[in-house]
Amino acid sequence: MPVSELMLLERGFAPLDGPKAKALAGALGVLAESLYDIQPLAGEGYATATKDVGSGVRPRRSEPNPSLRPLVDLFCGVGGFSTGFEATGEFEVVGGVDLLGDRLDTFCTNHPAANAYGGDIRTIDVDHILSNCPVPFVVIGGPPCQGFSSIRPFRNIEWNDPRNNLGEEFCRIIARTRPEWLVFENVVGLLTHQGGKTLAALINAFESLGYRVSARVLNAAYHGLPQRRERLLIVGSRKGKAFEWPTATHTHEHRSMAGQSQLLITPPTGLFDETIPALTLIDAIDDLPEVRSGECARKYATPPRNRYQEVLRFGATQLALHEATAHSPQMLEIIKHAGHNISALPPGLVTSGFSSCYSRLAADEPANTITVNFVHPASNRCIHPFQDRALTPREGARLQSFPDTFIFKGSRSQVVKQIGNAVPPLLGRLIAEAILESD
Repeated sequence: MPVSELMLLERGFAPLDGPKAKALAGALGVLAESLYDIQPLAGEGYATATKDVGSGVRPRRSEPNPSLRPLVDLFCGVGGFSTGFEATGEFEVVGGVDLLGDRLDTFCTNHPAANAYGGDIRTIDVDHILSNCPVPFVVIGGPPCQGFSSIRPFRNIEWNDPRNNLGEEFCRIIARTRPEWLVFENVVGLLTHQGGKTLAALINAFESLGYRVSARVLNAAYHGLPQRRERLLIVGSRKGKAFEWPTATHTHEHRSMAGQSQLLITPPTGLFDETIPALTLIDAIDDLPEVRSGECARKYATPPRNRYQEVLRFGATQLALHEATAHSPQMLEIIKHAGHNISALPPGLVTSGFSSCYSRLAADEPANTITVNFVHPASNRCIHPFQDRALTPREGARLQSFPDTFIFKGSRSQVVKQIGNAVPPLLGRLIAEAILESD
């Protein structure tokens, strides 16, 4: 595959069809389907975004509560991860940084005590953050994976150095703000990036800044979420406290992207260990009314059917974002025949795609990883198990554990990307609670 074509794929400017995916996956030693989870969309990454999309400082709308632990969220997106911290009742988001303006619109709406800083993080003045925000108790962040294009020593990080990659920028801000705790999250592929050198360099960098750190891979399905989403997390304490990682409470058969890595937190298998089956897709969404292609529902059809649904409704009385994509007649014909994978379709109905394209989700299992294209059946498995349509934005938000009261701002296409790119809030809450117990 030509280098020029690889560059287009990396930046999201070329379609990643089946043959290209298989060739690239073979070279990388990964499953072809997994490439869906990491290929950026054009305009989503630092290499392609316009410079002014998120520019400027957006002031907070309410003063921070001095009785709560301040949190600063880097690469914040809509603030899903930090929403989980606030759900504990012990933390408050006081600052956020992101490149994209539509993400910050949503972030500011849901985090009124936060100053939001829009723009390339390499141009952010940390002194301005420190002079306008309480000193953070914790700094969290997940730099986009395409930011790790090279490895250089972290020892000599300079202000506004254009060579800095985004991991180095996270370290630079940690060095200036000196929070009690740091939380770094990213894709599982970081385990093997550059043969493991990138992860080792990050850990060494945090340790050189005086933090005691440890890393693990969390699968959301093992921790009470209805989705097999995996994330790599690094947590560090400036005071040298040992971080007690949350244990897996749910069981599910799943082939992990982490392989046999000892960093993956797995359910216990002892005879007397108490675990329960993972939440399923239907556990998350079967209180939502049926909608057909192109239809929208604004009222709940039934009371919550389980605790997960009750918690995520969070007192909401009106249903939002439950709007199905208006599929073309040709796509509806494909959907009508859809099964577990693309092989279920009659020969000739589609000409290319991953094995999981044009496929239905299983009702009695956790969903696969939700991507930024989950309302389009040509993307990774995202067709409703019983209804002839792709998932609605509300269903995607449920699988990501966003409360129904969380307000998303922007166009429908922007909201779908915001949901698909987010770290599930309930994963954030897990880490927040573990920090409180370890502190």
